[in-house]
Amino acid sequence: MLLVSNEPRKDRNSVFMKCRWLLIMSLGLIGSLPLAAATVETIKISASDAHNHATISGTVIPLKEVTLTAQLPGRIIFIAGSEGTEFAQGAVLIKISDDDLRAKRRQLQAQIVNAQSALQNAQVQYGRELYSPRSESPGTMPGFGLPIMMDNVFTKQMGSVMGYGEPELERHADLYSAQTGINQAQASFLQAQSQLQELDTKIRDAQSIAPFDGIVLKKMVEVGDTVQPGQALLRFGHIKYLRLKSDVPARLAGNLQKGQLVPVSLGNGVKTRAKVAQIYPMADATNHTVTVKFDLPVNVKATPGMYAELSVPDDGANTGAPVVSIPVSALIRGRSLPAILVKLEDGSSSVRLVRLGQRDGAGNVIVLSGLHPGQEIYNNPPPGVRSGWKPGKPSSDDASD
Repeated sequence: MLLVSNEPRKDRNSVFMKCRWLLIMSLGLIGSLPLAAATVETIKISASDAHNHATISGTVIPLKEVTLTAQLPGRIIFIAGSEGTEFAQGAVLIKISDDDLRAKRRQLQAQIVNAQSALQNAQVQYGRELYSPRSESPGTMPGFGLPIMMDNVFTKQMGSVMGYGEPELERHADLYSAQTGINQAQASFLQAQSQLQELDTKIRDAQSIAPFDGIVLKKMVEVGDTVQPGQALLRFGHIKYLRLKSDVPARLAGNLQKGQLVPVSLGNGVKTRAKVAQIYPMADATNHTVTVKFDLPVNVKATPGMYAELSVPDDGANTGAPVVSIPVSALIRGRSLPAILVKLEDGSSSVRLVRLGQRDGAGNVIVLSGLHPGQEIYNNPPPGVRSGWKPGKPSSDDASD
């Protein structure tokens, strides 16, 4: 019969019990240490000149943004770049096929040449009529077989006396006819030129030009797509300077004025301040909001379309009650809900839950409820402190909430 020794197992159990006992003793010693810290101080609460703030949403937008649309039907033959590509003012961004327009342009150029030639010929004919009238040409006079000189001397004069002609009236009619020819030729020339200018405008509209320095925000088409007039092609914006656009409730818009700075929290975690740049003069009749634009600081880390939260003064939320603010360090750490340690008359304390408002950026926070002017609180309270605690009092004597 074999005997198995249990000594190793007993040794292990003994070591485990010793470690457990040491751990309990350590926790007991830690629990007996006082929670008070050397930095605990008493603060008397007084009314603050701070105001309550309301948080509203906004969207980051470029300083300038345009949507380029097709001005004539055709096929996309050129796109300068993709989203994020930078272009200078005047750069060609998109081209639409304009082969048919250029063919019509050549036809109009030929019409202009013909109209110009007709105008020059009409001017020459008028000059000839002015200096060599047709009414005095021998070829237009009736003759008796006499020499041309005799026709000019006798035939024309005899016909005028007998009532067979009026030389002055004929000359006037001939000059008027020549002048009419000039006017008609000139009108044809101007008409052809106007048609050419109209066609050049259409050819220009076949290209989308960058109206200012910026980048491509979004492409709506690709090379080879067929487009129709009015169809969106590309969004182009200037993002060196960014803005926030927000629909502010009408009751809060009255608290804003141009040039005012408001705290902003961007969707990427960046906190900054924005300046009121523009307040629309009319409110939206459906939502009863006023559109307000805010200028963001230069080189702020943001992109168009990003969500943002703005803190707008809300004087109406005070309802006449005094506003108090406390240092952020007065909040009890380690609690799920914000709480402070109020000093009682006997020197002990009471834990109070509070509702917080906006932080002012200087280490203070507004208390909306749970605290009144004249009360005293402890600053830098120990973590996990309970009601009944006194400075220097060990936690073992702390009372429960």
